[in-house]
Amino acid sequence: MRLGVISDVHANRVALEAVLEDMPDVDRTVCAGDIVGYNPWPGECVDRIRELGATTIAGNHDRAVVGGTTFGFNSLAGAGVRYAKRHLSDAQIEWLEGLPPERRTVSGRVHLAHGHPTDPDRYTRPGEFAPRLLAEAGSTGDVPDVLVLGHTHVQSHEIYEEGIVLNPGSIGQPRDGDPRAAYAIVDLDAMTVEERRVDYDVEAVVDAVREADLPDRIGTRLREGR
Repeated sequence: MRLGVISDVHANRVALEAVLEDMPDVDRTVCAGDIVGYNPWPGECVDRIRELGATTIAGNHDRAVVGGTTFGFNSLAGAGVRYAKRHLSDAQIEWLEGLPPERRTVSGRVHLAHGHPTDPDRYTRPGEFAPRLLAEAGSTGDVPDVLVLGHTHVQSHEIYEEGIVLNPGSIGQPRDGDPRAAYAIVDLDAMTVEERRVDYDVEAVVDAVREADLPDRIGTRLREGR
């Protein structure tokens, strides 16, 4: 079985469509959260993820939109949350509200957690990847073969005897110095990971951010992959 693994779309429709066009045939798509926030297409991205039938969890921006708070967010993140709340329909917000903070899929083999298996808001950076994360994800049941994380916007993976720890990177706002949209393909039979990057029209997003009266830096930072 092959999985398309995505995360941190952050309302960047242009990048999302580029990734979905690039993605090879997969048996299932999974999303580790943060469909909305920052960029100016929250509703379009929610609808596209729903159309895909992707197995999805809530990220911190998704939860902030539903909960109506930007506590602890910087000015750019807060602006994106407020924009999403104004532009999402009641049905789209209801769908986000129904997303769990973590979940299992593929007969329990894959565990999705946005930040960390024990704390959805904790950043888990590549240097912290270790087999113990798989054990922590399995603290209430079987240890998964694959742990998928998001939140850091940094693409990375490690393969251990115990399984795979993976962050596919961010589609909508990479922060690893590479401006291309990031995602991954996981082969659950071979237990392999292919990290993929896709060029997209960053300048179209920069222009759309300005037209939406969002902070310019939301768009211009995309040029730097920061």
